[in-house]
Amino acid sequence: MLVVQNSIVSEDIKYVNFCCDLLKCQGKCCVEGDAGAPLEKEEVKILKKILPQIKPYLTEKGIKEIEINGVSDIDITGDLCTRLIDSKDCVFLSYDGEIAKCAIERAYEDGKVDFQKPISCHLYPIRVENYGEFIAVNYHVWDVCKSAVIEGEKQKLPLYKMLKTPLIRKFGEKWYEELILQIEENCFD
Repeated sequence: MLVVQNSIVSEDIKYVNFCCDLLKCQGKCCVEGDAGAPLEKEEVKILKKILPQIKPYLTEKGIKEIEINGVSDIDITGDLCTRLIDSKDCVFLSYDGEIAKCAIERAYEDGKVDFQKPISCHLYPIRVENYGEFIAVNYHVWDVCKSAVIEGEKQKLPLYKMLKTPLIRKFGEKWYEELILQIEENCFD
């Protein structure tokens, strides 16, 4: 484990190579699972505010689910998460051919909104858990991401480098610089 400011970071951040390969996985992380993506309270407010701009990117089922039940739900642990359609697909799912993508991110890429997507989605496969005095930063292993691990190995792309932008978005530039410094000093070895 590595301590960066008030975070306890898993060694996997350095040792796991990872590179999303949407052509192979087809965005299954937006389709499979037992709960929606974790949300922060502020993100629920943002999603409600930008809903009109992202609606054109949503599926009909997603729109209907949001209109009936809202943009968020509570998971079995009592935490906020995105709502699911039929206990499966994220309501913010959008399809590009056969590939499941995030409707929020597609609207962001088209310049319709300035919110890229929930931070938990941007950080995936890293999961962040707040334990009050410290934050746990862990790698989440899931079979749907096998192709990303294979591609990451081919490219020799460590998780902490692949996720530089969302890690900085979540924790800040100074936190990321400290992470890099500790990794390069071989704190894990």
